[in-house]
Amino acid sequence: MRVEGIDTLVIGAGQAGLAMSEHLTAGGIPHLVLERDRIAERWRTARWDSLVANGPAWHDRFPGMSFDEIDPSVGPDDFPSKDLVAGYMEAYARRIEAPVRTGVEVQQVRRLEGRQGFRVQTSEGVIEALRVVAATGPFQKPVIPPVIPEGVGLVQIHSSDYRNPGQLAAGAVLVVGAGSSGVQIADELMRAGRRVYLSVGPHDRPPRSYRGRDFCWWLGVLGKWDMPAPAPGTEHVTIAVSGARGGETIDFRRLARQGITLLGRTEAWRDGLLAFAGDLVANLADGDANHDGLLDEADAYVARNGLDLPEEPEARRRPPDAECIRDPIRALDPAAAGIATVIWATGFSTDYGWMKVDAFDEGGRPIHQRGVSTEPGIYFLGLPWQSRRGSSFIWGVWHDARHLAEQIAIQRGYLAYRPPSQARPNRPDHAHVAQR
Repeated sequence: MRVEGIDTLVIGAGQAGLAMSEHLTAGGIPHLVLERDRIAERWRTARWDSLVANGPAWHDRFPGMSFDEIDPSVGPDDFPSKDLVAGYMEAYARRIEAPVRTGVEVQQVRRLEGRQGFRVQTSEGVIEALRVVAATGPFQKPVIPPVIPEGVGLVQIHSSDYRNPGQLAAGAVLVVGAGSSGVQIADELMRAGRRVYLSVGPHDRPPRSYRGRDFCWWLGVLGKWDMPAPAPGTEHVTIAVSGARGGETIDFRRLARQGITLLGRTEAWRDGLLAFAGDLVANLADGDANHDGLLDEADAYVARNGLDLPEEPEARRRPPDAECIRDPIRALDPAAAGIATVIWATGFSTDYGWMKVDAFDEGGRPIHQRGVSTEPGIYFLGLPWQSRRGSSFIWGVWHDARHLAEQIAIQRGYLAYRPPSQARPNRPDHAHVAQR
């Protein structure tokens, strides 16, 4: 059986894999990118129909290429649709001439015995690579907590399987999760005339824009994109932000006034009832404090630098609390409430079971320093907070990829080094001659 060989193998052709390919090419490092589906497949098939990027087109992109097909009436402040993002990724792959091979699934990665490199089993045969970059990203395995038992008359789906309101059976919907996905899906269902319940856990709630600048701009000038990664296990922070309808600040109190019933964290199923934590008011207050804290920092920055940005006092105003906030629901009978569907917007877990290498902790999480694994020759790319807060964004993963390419080049340099010959010149041994 023919075994293909390559210096560096990149697994995944999303934003991480493409960014990695660009920097490897720039460094003259032979490589191959394998993708089991199509380029940017998750943007195509693992998102709901109306999804747009959470960052504006001028910001959430690769440094070397702008979005060309955004709404001309809005310009670079537009939020590209998921299809535009997928098309952008394909165009970028062509532009950098990325050596992508699609329709090839990586089934297993193992270190070679007694020599450098890894044996990579794929759906199309074996590849041996000196280095492997896992650029599969964080959205690998949808998480549905085992709270509601099967067979109780409720359809349960993950947010990655939601497409549009018409997909769901008639009846009310419970959305669990107050991050970007959960709040946007809940809002879309409410606007489609559905009765919606939204389970709200702890979250950050940044302003979409303030004083004429998008929050991405504020995080940039305030130095927050470069915040270092927190301690392992504490990286995940639920953030409620949306680019829908041109971008708007998420305000849970406003959503409640418009008809969405807010609930605390979904805790348990007891005797046919859903139980919710008594943390709704506290979660909303913490989200408000996060929102106002960023406004305070922005105001101080404007004053300190003498910027001509208009004041926006209405940004701190909030509507009166709806009944569901004044008297939070702690238990709910789904049948009595008419709930037919539960959408779990509860995120994803990683699944590296196919990587048979010593690079993970007891929980299966990668052990790494800015993507450089504890297993020599193994690298990770596209992880949240991989090096900084901005690592999850298109531009952030591009910078992380540059760092990994530099580390790979350094290792190649070490391995290519050959010390000068220590052999003596080819001349007579005078001492031996003299004795003779």
